[in-house]
Amino acid sequence: MSTQEQTQPLITHLIELRNRILKAIASIMVIFISIVWFSSQIYEFVSAPLISRLPQGGSMIATDVASPFFTPLKLTLVVAVFLAVPLVLYQVWAFVAPGLYKHERRLIAPLLFSSSLLFYCGVAFAYYVVFPLIFSFFTAISLGGVQFATDISSYLDFVLSLFMAFGIAFEVPVAIILLCWTGATDTKTLSEKRPYIVVIAFIAGMLLTPPDMVSQTLLAVPMCILFEIGLFFSRFYTRPKNDDADDESEEDA
Repeated sequence: MSTQEQTQPLITHLIELRNRILKAIASIMVIFISIVWFSSQIYEFVSAPLISRLPQGGSMIATDVASPFFTPLKLTLVVAVFLAVPLVLYQVWAFVAPGLYKHERRLIAPLLFSSSLLFYCGVAFAYYVVFPLIFSFFTAISLGGVQFATDISSYLDFVLSLFMAFGIAFEVPVAIILLCWTGATDTKTLSEKRPYIVVIAFIAGMLLTPPDMVSQTLLAVPMCILFEIGLFFSRFYTRPKNDDADDESEEDA
């Protein structure tokens, strides 16, 4: 095969990758433009768990002149990215699917769907379960001569870090299934290392969340539960022995 013949498939793949990236970005921008008019309402919704628990007379503040304008826009862009995750993952799937074997396509398709669903579940868990608890705890702590007033930009950075931490943490079952399916480990080995996994979960909770025991525990406990869920479902995702034969037949074809 000549050098030119080898270069043509590479250029084709690069063009396909560029098109998929552009489509993913376009989907994010379309969603952003569709919801940008409601940026103030979106920020009010996200800030509601704190505002509803502020002490009497307490309020959120803006320490920067442009914060009331740019902070809701920043949040709206992040929301657009979150909402576009299934569309972005579809573009990833459309790019890699032609190069996958049949058994790999059977595994990756449901994992892409479940990873999106689990990420959304993690964000919802943070908003509806974690935020009410930690904000009730924080606002209950009062210091003499100190008025509780949170900057809107600081609050946004705080909640986005928690959203990301819980969204990623809820991907534990998908990670375990992939590890077991690829042969990197197995369910028996993971079961024997359960005590270490619990310790790692609490260390991850310490590193991924703000420095308070409440949010650390609220992240570590679901991770332990999700570990058990991933361990259970990984038993059904063991690679059959005849997959190698199928791979060879597909290559010959």
